[in-house]
Amino acid sequence: MQRRIVVLGTGGTIAGRAASAADNVGYKAGEVGVADLLSGVVAPEGVELVAEQVANIDSKDMDFAIWRRLAQRCAHWLDQGDVGGVVVTHGTDTMEETAFFLQSVLAPHKAVVMTGAMRPATSAAPDGPQNLADALAVAASPQASGVCVVFAGTLHGAPDVQKVHPYRLDAFASGDAGPLGYVEEGRVRMLRAWPQGKPVRAVTALPETWPRVEIVLSHAGAGSAVVDALVQDGVAGLVVATTGNGTVHHALEEALLRAQASGIAVRRATRCPLGRILPHAGSRLPAAEGLSPVKARIALMLELMA
Repeated sequence: MQRRIVVLGTGGTIAGRAASAADNVGYKAGEVGVADLLSGVVAPEGVELVAEQVANIDSKDMDFAIWRRLAQRCAHWLDQGDVGGVVVTHGTDTMEETAFFLQSVLAPHKAVVMTGAMRPATSAAPDGPQNLADALAVAASPQASGVCVVFAGTLHGAPDVQKVHPYRLDAFASGDAGPLGYVEEGRVRMLRAWPQGKPVRAVTALPETWPRVEIVLSHAGAGSAVVDALVQDGVAGLVVATTGNGTVHHALEEALLRAQASGIAVRRATRCPLGRILPHAGSRLPAAEGLSPVKARIALMLELMA
């Protein structure tokens, strides 16, 4: 029986259009349908491709409703016995957030492979077709599991992947952990294990309205006004992007401690691109278990749903 790979489109640069083939930055994202993106891509041998449009947006505008719908469609297709894996085309701006969210609520035994592009579909030299072909190769791999990102021939795990460059084609990295592997001429070469874990929140239990969690930044001269305003506005949780090993400007820290005392959940996540906060005596604000600020926000939202 021929296996199927399902490609779910959400938009992004890979689906973008510009007025000129020479323009790689002045485009409008989310213009080309996912079925059209697949028209010039050769499927792996023995694989049938199925295209479904979940959304068609610039990923800077990603929201909870689309996340919920995307998770539901991933779960639906992964439950089909003849579906080997799912590919999600997505904008690069929030790809790491969506990948972490999907891993948190799915932790799938089959692969959910996210990919996109740094150049629009109308570019004279688009990177989307090769990224999409590589993602299909990963999704078709019988050993593949968990949520990962394939970009510029490199395979990243959802817990570690970050966008690290605003323009170059190789825009993603995995920090200290390093990549999961590489895709070379349609073959997957693994360096470490696929993402694993258990869902922290069932897809069927995702509410339509999510707890509000905001990120605040600690920096030289940081004050209390932003935190105080968010508390007054009814925020449910706060993540502070700290300096160094979890340090927070004293005025901001005092405001966060007041918020925590009033029942608001607070987490610390370092703004450093590498490493994680190491625990130390005397810290009164809990750390976010090695997550980046944007991923710590998602983890806290899912925690507060309980």
